[in-house]
Amino acid sequence: MKNQTKQIQFTTGILLLAILALGSCKKDTKAVAEEQVSLQQESSALSAAAVSPSLNLNWENRSNGSTYTASQASSDFGNVSGWQESRAFITNGKDGTNGLRVTLLPNQLSGAGGMVTNVDITDGSAYELDFDVKFHSQFNFSRGGKIGFGLSVGEGNTGGDPGWDGNGGSLRLMWYSPDSNPNRVFFQPYVYHKDQPTEFGDTYTQRFPASGALQKGVWYHVHMYIKSNTGSSTNGRAQIIINGTTILDTDIRWTTNDSKRLINNLTFHAFRGGSQDYWKTSTTDYIYYDNLAVNKLN
Repeated sequence: MKNQTKQIQFTTGILLLAILALGSCKKDTKAVAEEQVSLQQESSALSAAAVSPSLNLNWENRSNGSTYTASQASSDFGNVSGWQESRAFITNGKDGTNGLRVTLLPNQLSGAGGMVTNVDITDGSAYELDFDVKFHSQFNFSRGGKIGFGLSVGEGNTGGDPGWDGNGGSLRLMWYSPDSNPNRVFFQPYVYHKDQPTEFGDTYTQRFPASGALQKGVWYHVHMYIKSNTGSSTNGRAQIIINGTTILDTDIRWTTNDSKRLINNLTFHAFRGGSQDYWKTSTTDYIYYDNLAVNKLN
């Protein structure tokens, strides 16, 4: 009888230990699962933060058929300088929604005939930029000009001021027609950086389209990516993709002065030129913009 009692006590003890162990295992499993969920949530939050637009504009909050005033531009862009409200108009954008139209004046070049605006953005070492752009159906391409949004580094060198001193640069896009040939009009990079070969922007070699001409009245999607380099290293990056076709993707040395290495301005440069008279036209022309998104990545 005593032996039976001991056997029962021993068996009961084993069962209790097994139950306790099982409970502990379930508790550990639950803790691990909760930790995994927490890590996933943290990762998702970081990912969301990385792609959250620093600036996102489609002009849906503005009245179609009206001037896009300097005060409205300041409200939408933030700290903006050089806005020419007489050349900015809200009209139909992509897919019938609102968009922004910029006027290019006849017989005028650079800021005198278009838009040369800069927007102060949070300093960062990597940004991406997307926008849609369209030329009016009767647009006069002539020789070419600067087409729209871009990003600048440090002192933001442009306008024949090369980045040779290592204090700044810029990533922009232009349209160009050699000898004003309407059968050959294309987008090309226009980049100022420490190692640019001439005093004017580096245009590299790739063009969009590779042959033929840009079309009037057709929307094009532009994607840009820019990353600062460090010190004197060529470990920065410049990328331009148009309608999914890459026309620039290269390592680059923007600066050699680390105090000037960060990206700090969104540029909005839409004008004819060049500076010589052969860039001019006698026509008033229009360029349309929509779906601007600027993301700070680092």
